[in-house]
Amino acid sequence: MEVTCRYCGVVNDTRPSRYVVVVTHATRDDAFDAAAEFISEVARRDIGCAVPDDQMELMTAKLPGINLEGLAEFTHQAEVVVVFGGDGTILRAAEWSLPRHVPMIGVNLGHVGFLAELERSDMADLVNKVCSRDYTVEDRLVLNIAVTEHSGQHRWSSFAVNELSLEKAARRRMLDVLASVDELPVQRWSCDGILVSTPTGSTAYAFSAGGPVMWPDLDAMLMVPLSAHALFARPLVMSPAARVDLDIQPDGSESAVLWCDGRRSCTVRPGERITVVRHPDRLRIARLAAQPFTSRLVKKFELPVSGWRQGRDRYHPEETS
Repeated sequence: MEVTCRYCGVVNDTRPSRYVVVVTHATRDDAFDAAAEFISEVARRDIGCAVPDDQMELMTAKLPGINLEGLAEFTHQAEVVVVFGGDGTILRAAEWSLPRHVPMIGVNLGHVGFLAELERSDMADLVNKVCSRDYTVEDRLVLNIAVTEHSGQHRWSSFAVNELSLEKAARRRMLDVLASVDELPVQRWSCDGILVSTPTGSTAYAFSAGGPVMWPDLDAMLMVPLSAHALFARPLVMSPAARVDLDIQPDGSESAVLWCDGRRSCTVRPGERITVVRHPDRLRIARLAAQPFTSRLVKKFELPVSGWRQGRDRYHPEETS
């Protein structure tokens, strides 16, 4: 990698012995600025960086004298993927990191950012800990999804870090779905859709749909019906070894749309089946500090741990007339 010394102007073309991958939010200038700062600092410590090919031009312009590699032809072993953005950018980076078993560190430039480890102001700490490999790695459950035709032939598959959402494609009719667990029917719902979530995704779409918060080190699967017209439409927490089948009923249903992490989609027709099981790979999340999930939950959701009584205790009825 060519690195130009800022003082003497000498170009060092020695190949680095270590590599990291840097993925940046696609449209935010502050994310590219933060990524450029990180790359510049680690390059001075003989660590090479690879970036997505669609970000090469902009990153190269911000980093003259530093030779970046594109992910399409990247053949080195990466130690970690550093992501600058929100949870959506981390989910994008997971498409590269998951099959390669490379841990990810997220720098939050979004809103809530449950998957992110650091804020923009923590850059010095990030650089030091990546360079010294001073982090621990958590393994998270991931879902494996397959769509099967009525004939039994598989026609589409994907993974989901957060959740899969099966949603009606047309507003005029409800979706008619039979949900089964371990090949035993549970309930047939007329609904707007159904979510199957991981513990990681329990604070995302499933939380907004009324599902429980699940600690991310828990191995489990969560199913949440969306606006079901039924007396029993409660979230179901299942074994990580469970098999979930969602059958689009052929009598009266229209096509539905299946989304995985809000990034990959497939049209599902009446008579077809969606099967969800645990993915053989696990998502690897790097942690720089031993921050318990409880603390993260309180911080991200700004939970009032002092309680509503704090204000009430200051109210004294005898002072009013």
